[in-house]
Amino acid sequence: MFNRTSLQAAAALASISLLSGCSVFSDGESAGDQRIVVGTTSSPSTLDPAAAWDNSWELFRNVFQTLVSFPTGSTSPQSDAADCKFKEGSSSRVFECVLHDGLTFSNGHKLDAEAVRYSIDRIRKIDVKGGPNGMLGSLDKVEAIDDRTVVFRLNKSDATFPFILATPAMSIVDPAEYPADQLRKDGKLVGSGPYVLDSYAEGQKAELTRNPSYKGFADRKNGGVTIRYFKESEPMVTALRKKEIDATYRGLTAAEVVALQADTPENKGLQLVESTGADIRYLVFNSRDDSVDRLPVRKAIAQLVDRDELVSKVYQGTAEPLYSMVPKGISGHTTKFYDRFGSPDPAKAKSILRAAGITKPVKLDFWYTTDRYGSSTAAEFAELKRQLEESGLFAITLHGKPWKEFQAGYQKGQYPVFGRGWFPDFPDPDNFVAPFVGKENVLGTPYVSPKITNELIPKSRRESDRAAVTDDFVEAQEIMVQDVRLLPLWQGKLYIAASDDIGGGERALDPQTVMQMWELSRRTSW
Repeated sequence: MFNRTSLQAAAALASISLLSGCSVFSDGESAGDQRIVVGTTSSPSTLDPAAAWDNSWELFRNVFQTLVSFPTGSTSPQSDAADCKFKEGSSSRVFECVLHDGLTFSNGHKLDAEAVRYSIDRIRKIDVKGGPNGMLGSLDKVEAIDDRTVVFRLNKSDATFPFILATPAMSIVDPAEYPADQLRKDGKLVGSGPYVLDSYAEGQKAELTRNPSYKGFADRKNGGVTIRYFKESEPMVTALRKKEIDATYRGLTAAEVVALQADTPENKGLQLVESTGADIRYLVFNSRDDSVDRLPVRKAIAQLVDRDELVSKVYQGTAEPLYSMVPKGISGHTTKFYDRFGSPDPAKAKSILRAAGITKPVKLDFWYTTDRYGSSTAAEFAELKRQLEESGLFAITLHGKPWKEFQAGYQKGQYPVFGRGWFPDFPDPDNFVAPFVGKENVLGTPYVSPKITNELIPKSRRESDRAAVTDDFVEAQEIMVQDVRLLPLWQGKLYIAASDDIGGGERALDPQTVMQMWELSRRTSW
């Protein structure tokens, strides 16, 4: 999946219209006892944290605990189930956590240091392909020192390790409920978080109620949450307007956001909360492919892409141009691609190609996924094709595939140019650079940059003061601009659409852009 000097920028609340009158409650029922119904197009792929490095995190954050977490407003990991710190003199290689006293899982079983060790070790043992074990490369071993003390010994300095532990992938599970060497398969879930999963119907609905034994930072402002999963966003918006759901998160298209902003009768009693997102979109150039292994070809593309036009035409202002892999709101963000290439300029692009002896239009195949990032992706690539071909310098053929096929293709290095998105695991510049470089990276196309992988990243990971690593990542991004192996395009904005009597939307998204359901409440009056 993963902001910002403040990951979540101050949210702008756009009221579409005001709800007249007061909310009505049954006798003896307060706003805090009310259930909230939330709709989303982002359903879990699994109920077992050992398998999830995706949007399943939304559910996990609300039913499991992690040792540390990101309470609303925080930009660095804070105490959740434990108080944690790097041991002095360990050079960010020994991380110790002391669990809070009296923790239990929702089934009454004790949550102790051994349960923590078990939870992390089973992730490594099961090692699901594409799963969260990929985040634990710096971990050597986990030790349960006593009933409440857990020590993580790392094989190299890694000041980002607390951020990794704060992801829902590192959720603490009950050893009595989760097999050590395989995924849980009964469709049930047991955690120690703010809510208990009462029932779950895959692709349809999850029913959450308050966990009476919960001990953590979350201040639950509702009595429980029903999450409804929609395959498409249109029926989700219809359900919101018909008051069948109270709020939405993830899945609104740009056209739907624009429509919800309009002052129309069908939007009466609705509101839209906007905040800066950290999800990004970018192009990947596979240097193993002869068509783009020439740097001048990649530079010419960088010189031609008009991000303003792309965002305006396709995303209608619901995204913003991005000129570095580290997005706005994250320490180390720059505008390096703009600084180097400036505004789109076909004449400069032509000069770059002609200087390399390239005189005929360059034929390229662009690949994208049809069902991973929303219905606007096809339009986005059509616009990129138009921009490049309008210059007379390129001839682009587009190919779209469903995610599973698309993923298999790029992992095998089959695509010369392809589009990807990145949802950050944690709000640190490391998470927008390190995953994309090295012989083995998340893109399936080796990007060897010794300066970044052997010097800048290891150096930055020795620094526990993350504000002190900005210069390292600014330098890394300068190298990435010189190489043009990745071309950042845009970063998204986040929207929560809700009925006007629902409060807390501006606080509900944490720095990993995961929905904290406990922040939502029903207002009692106006």
